[in-house]
Amino acid sequence: MTCAEGLSLQRVSAPFCIICLSTLRRHSSLSLCTVFQEDQFLSDSFHTHTRTHAHTPQRGHLQHRPIVMALPDTAPLLVGLLLLFHAFGAWAIVEVNMEDKVEVMAGETAQITCMFTTDEGLGGTTIQWFYVLPNKERQRIYNKEPMHEAAEQNTLFTHRISLNVNGTAAVLVIRDVGVRDNLEFICVIKTLTPEEAEGRTQLQVFKSPTFPTIEAVETGISVNEKDPSKIGSCRVKNGYPKPNITWYRNNMPLRNTPREVVVTSSTTIESSGLFSVQSELTMKVKKEDKDAVFYCEVIYFVPGATKMTESQHINITVYYLPTEVTIWVESPKGKIKEGDTLELRCDNNGNYPSSITTIKHQNSEYSVENKTMVRTNVKRLDGGVYECTFEETDNFEEISGSTKVSVNYLESAVITPKDSIAVMEGEELKASCNALSSLQTSTTWFKNEKLVSKGNTLSVKSATLETAGMYKCVVTVPEMEGMKTSSTLQVNVKGSPQILGPDVQEVETYETTVNLTCSATGFPAPTIMWTTSDGKNLNALQTETEDGAQSVVTFKITSNVKVFCNASNDFGSKVVEFNIKTILNTTLTTITSMPTISTTTRSTTTISSDTVVHTTPTTTTTTSTNTITDDTVIQNTSTNYVNDPVQTPTKSPNIKKESKGFVIAIIIIAIFLLAILGSVLYFLYKKGRICGRSGKQDFSKRKSSKDNIVVEMKSDNTEEAILLGVNGEKQQPNDQ
Repeated sequence: MTCAEGLSLQRVSAPFCIICLSTLRRHSSLSLCTVFQEDQFLSDSFHTHTRTHAHTPQRGHLQHRPIVMALPDTAPLLVGLLLLFHAFGAWAIVEVNMEDKVEVMAGETAQITCMFTTDEGLGGTTIQWFYVLPNKERQRIYNKEPMHEAAEQNTLFTHRISLNVNGTAAVLVIRDVGVRDNLEFICVIKTLTPEEAEGRTQLQVFKSPTFPTIEAVETGISVNEKDPSKIGSCRVKNGYPKPNITWYRNNMPLRNTPREVVVTSSTTIESSGLFSVQSELTMKVKKEDKDAVFYCEVIYFVPGATKMTESQHINITVYYLPTEVTIWVESPKGKIKEGDTLELRCDNNGNYPSSITTIKHQNSEYSVENKTMVRTNVKRLDGGVYECTFEETDNFEEISGSTKVSVNYLESAVITPKDSIAVMEGEELKASCNALSSLQTSTTWFKNEKLVSKGNTLSVKSATLETAGMYKCVVTVPEMEGMKTSSTLQVNVKGSPQILGPDVQEVETYETTVNLTCSATGFPAPTIMWTTSDGKNLNALQTETEDGAQSVVTFKITSNVKVFCNASNDFGSKVVEFNIKTILNTTLTTITSMPTISTTTRSTTTISSDTVVHTTPTTTTTTSTNTITDDTVIQNTSTNYVNDPVQTPTKSPNIKKESKGFVIAIIIIAIFLLAILGSVLYFLYKKGRICGRSGKQDFSKRKSSKDNIVVEMKSDNTEEAILLGVNGEKQQPNDQ
């Protein structure tokens, strides 16, 4: 408390007191103080001391240095002032305000503020900082007096703290805060009067933990376990304050439940002062836990907030006994037929590892691999009930399931009558076809791959020779593809033979040996005999065919002859006549030969009694010889062709022998007339009567020893015949 005229009184420590008399604040360069004991004050026997505080600037603030001097004459005055102070109660007032807590992350800088008020001002104020030890004692770490301040030596904060004073705020700065700095700090403010005040702030340091790690048990857990089984463990490291771990199952938190859920946690304080927490979950599992998701949640604190981190999700393997066993046909899909491969599959709604699965059928037991049993080429006897049994080997509990398998069948088709049937021509043909089957069947009849009837019965009202043949009965199951059987029936129609082909057959040949074939149908198979028109029997080879017989005869011929094929059986006979005409080559006689010096050959035609040969060569110089016989006109041409000619033999029309001589005679007469005309023209040419010749001969030229006359026969009727001279020159029209 400050007196009106600057007089102040402060108790130092009993039984001592100090009395200071100061001048007004505007002249506060001198103060008078005395220290005395209370008993000395009463006996008026005490010593007085004066301290003068000289104000010198330091760090922007005014500080006071004390100067002590003896003032023996002021004692009575001071005693009076002291009495005056006691009378009015004028003591100094000090107030301190601080926050309850200051939060900071580890590694950062903390600032603790101490707000104070005092009537003395900073000149006579002392600021001290302390922290509270675990035993509740105080440890001073910083002291600021009016003329001196410093951090205490050999403390946790000696080199990491500093004090900033700004007006009535004293801020303690702590650098590189660690978790060990999580302490309570005290700020003490003292004045010259016997008054002091203090405030407290809790420094809270935070450190975020690592990401949580979770591990699930590797082995499966049985629902039959009596006690809770370990599900997994969760661990989080290096957090401050201590993190909390909570377990979840399908997003629902798990709490400790007697004999059902047990959560056990352990905490480790690391050398750094950080906390590591491990939590273990054990519980009794149920069948539905096979699909459950487990994870742990870590809750930790940061300045002004609470955070949460979720671990990875895990699953566990839960073993449970089945309550139902199912067996079904995996393959083939749909209906089963004989010859198929049967695949049965057996499964249950449990997953116990120590179990045995078997399949039984008609007192036979089959092994099961991967829940599957396979039987190949099944028969109808393989049908029936199949039972699948699941046995748990720990307590030998059994559970079974069954299914019925039907194997469809189709037996071989049976035709009645069997193999073959013979009917008289004109009578009714009847046959039936049946096949035993477990399913509905369909029957069709085929002859020569052509559908002839539908249904089990084949019926023909009036059989003919065309009715005979091989019939095929096909039985199928419409419901199932691939189920089919068939059988054949040979149908024979009794009747007289029939010979294939016309009754009279013409045969022309150049050969001296001829082969004749005669095919006859009928049942019984006919016998074929060969005879000639002069009554000779010919030996021939006979073979039976599907619907009759066939015979081939080979013999030599020298002239036209008739041969008869006679086919006969028990019901009649049939004869066919073969008229054989021979075409023989005759000797050729040369009539004339006329060489050609030069010509342009367009085409050459060779005519015989049977064949016409057309030859078309290219333009060249040729020498030709014509040979004429009574039957044939042949032009032989010796030619140096640029390209080989193309000869196309074609069959000539049938020419009667009587007309051949007439044609040949006309051709010969035409050739003679042309030869005479050529001789006359040549004679006139030599005499100079034509072509402007004077009649004189140029004897210097070599005379031809023989006149050459060529007659060209053209295949094109529009072309004209060209008459050439002896020199190969073309004659003028007026010379022809």
